[in-house]
Formats: sequence, structure tokens, C-alpha cells
Amino acid sequence: MRKPKFQCPTGMHDILPEEQKYYKKIYDIVSDIADFYGFGKIDTPILEETELFSKGVGLATDIVKKQMYSLKTKGGDFLSLRPEWTAPVVRAYIENGMQNLPQPLKLWYFGPCYRYERPQANRYRQFWQFGFEVLGEKSPVIDAQIIQIFYNILRELKLKNLIVEVNSIGDSNCRPYYKKLLANYFRTREASLCVDCKKRLRENVLRILDCKGEKCQPIKAEAPQILDHLCEECHLHFKEVLEFLDEIEIPYNLNPYLVRGLDYYTKTVFEIFSGSSEKKESSRIALAGGGRYDKLVKLLGGKETSACGAAIGIERIINLMKSQQIKQGDKETETQIFLAQLGGLSKRKSLKLLEDFRKAKIRVAESFGRDSLKAQLSRADKIGARYALILGQKESLEEMIIIRNMKSGKQEIVKLNRVVAEMRKKLKK
Repeated sequence: MRKPKFQCPTGMHDILPEEQKYYKKIYDIVSDIADFYGFGKIDTPILEETELFSKGVGLATDIVKKQMYSLKTKGGDFLSLRPEWTAPVVRAYIENGMQNLPQPLKLWYFGPCYRYERPQANRYRQFWQFGFEVLGEKSPVIDAQIIQIFYNILRELKLKNLIVEVNSIGDSNCRPYYKKLLANYFRTREASLCVDCKKRLRENVLRILDCKGEKCQPIKAEAPQILDHLCEECHLHFKEVLEFLDEIEIPYNLNPYLVRGLDYYTKTVFEIFSGSSEKKESSRIALAGGGRYDKLVKLLGGKETSACGAAIGIERIINLMKSQQIKQGDKETETQIFLAQLGGLSKRKSLKLLEDFRKAKIRVAESFGRDSLKAQLSRADKIGARYALILGQKESLEEMIIIRNMKSGKQEIVKLNRVVAEMRKKLKK
């Protein structure tokens, strides 16, 4: 088959109507939970100053070094397509004076991000994320609540085999000493590290702990653990996070090698996976990730502000929902009525009738462009409609309409001005 002249850019994809129901399902659940917990929605521009990410996310991170879509404008500005949401949300928080509002400030978002990386299963160059951020609160209860929110969203989406992994990566008081310790350990084993980790050893040694390559796993497993080197404040903070998680009965595993890939994290970090905890790390699917970032607001020009948040890649969730055969659409949202019509007068009356059903919030399907009753009823059967409403020329003149039960084939005739109320009663049965 000949390829079309124009195609989606590599690593990007169309979201077709069949896929949209998944996005809607996720959006509705996320929106409901955000409302319950008091989060306000925020949208930021897709383009931001490149320095926002190089400064906030970190120059040595894969995102900044390899994955950003950057451009120079005609005016000489350097801009990048948003590769993640946290830095833009913090920029908006500072720029719009949100630090002067009652704290903590709770924000959530839902939209596309862009990363130039090798397209593969569940990884796209344009991908969608949703996330939650809490700014202006240092209590460890917020760390636990963020984990709880994401765990609950995934549970409400009926995803199975969820694994929560948590760690603390300390702060500026204890992390420098640990990084020194780690660097000394990996230097003695540098020859056995993968090519990327040899670079990470010079640029950001913590990133070696994030390596998924088989070659580095046995070396990583013997590395010093940060939990043994936390300062008193970080140790106490993490202890309280775990106590809160125990209290709300969120099952979790301690993973001393979990660091996350971004420079702005401090103290608590976490990830939620799907898969068996007995399986290899590479066979699990990472769904959600986040943690605390107490230094980022100040780093980007604001006042020192404690903060915590996380995000989820939406395409990964959808692929998992499909693989776990989680059905979309319940009986209430399925179209159970099909409106068939014959002739010009019937078409005109059907347009008015369809509007009456819309006002009554009752979903009705139709094929107004078709005149064949057989073709229309075939369409009604295909979408699984319980009832077909048939409006012919005779019925239109008499202000009547036929209700056909698609399963039994039984028909009845009712007044046109009574059909909406009649169908409401039938659908409740």
C-alpha cells in the first residue's frame, strides 16, 4: 500500500475518537479527585524559556542534554517545548504572585509534553501527563497525601498489581557527603559501568542509581545506601512519611536506589509501578513518579518554599488499561436510543426531537444522512441500541412516533410530544 504524502512526525500520534474515551475517563477521575482534595487546575504555555528547564531540571539530566525540543525565535529568544510540568508550574507560581495567597497552594494539570527521545513502546515524543503539585507546605503529611492521591487514581482506573516504591534522597545538608561516598565507590568500579554511567559519574553520580541497564545492576546493588547517611531532619521527615503511609494503609516497598531523574528533588521520592514485585525491574511498567522539591522555587527566583508533587504519563496508563482489558463506558453513558427517519418532513422533525433529547440529557444516535430504514436500523443494531425510534412521513403528519424494542422486535406508537418522557421511563427499567 502506498504511503500517504503527509504523516505524523516520528514519535507522535493522533488521538482518534476510539482513544478519546480513555482520555475522558482518566480526566473525569482525576478532575473529581482534584476537586475533593481542593486542587485548582492550571494550564501553562507549551513553550517556555529554555533556561527554565536547564536551571530547574538540571543541566546534567537526560531531559536537558538530549530530549528537549528547543528553538531560537526571530527576536533571539531561546524557547523549548515543555518536557515536564513542575518547572512551568513553579514559574507561574512566582510570576503570578501566588506566594502571597493563603498557603499551601494546590494545583493540578492535564496536557501534552514533548521530549526528543527514541520512540518505543509506551514512549512518545509528544505525550500527555497529568499531575498534582502542593506549594508552601513542608509537613511530611503532604508527601503521604500525594502518594495516596496517585495510588487512589490508579485504583479507581481499576489497574492491577500496583507497587509503590519510596525513598529519601536527603537534602543539601546530607546529600553532598553521600554523593562523595557514592562517587568513591563507583570510581573503583568505573571499568564495569555502562557508557552512560561513566558520564554520570563525572556529571551527577546519583543518576547511576537510576540506570536500568543490566550491566550496572550488580554494581548498583552493592552501592552505599543513602538511608544510612541521612541527617537528623531528613531521617525524621522520612520516618513520618512512612508512618502516615502505614496509617492510611498504602502498601509500599523501600527502595534505597530510587532517585528519580531530575535535579530538583529533595527528601521524599516515590514511583508507582505495575507488575509483580518478584519480577525483574526491567519488566515492570513505571506509571507515576514524584517527590518533594523544597529548593526549586528559590532556585527559579522566588522565596524559599517547600513543595511536593508528582505526575503520570497518560499513554502508559491507557496501554495498561487495554492490556488488562479494562472496559470503558458504563451503561449510563452508552447510547441506548437510535433515531431513524424517512423523508424530508421526518428529517426536520427529527432535528427538533434530537434537541429535545439533548436538553433532557438523554443520549441518542442517528444517521440523518441516510434515507434507507434498513441501513439505519442496521446501524442501531451495530452500536447496541436498546430502542429505535422510527419517524416516517405518516407518523410525522400525525405527530406520532414508533418505539421499537431492538431485542424483542416489539413496537408501540406514542405521541411525538410524549416520547422523551416515555424513553426516560423505559431507560430506568
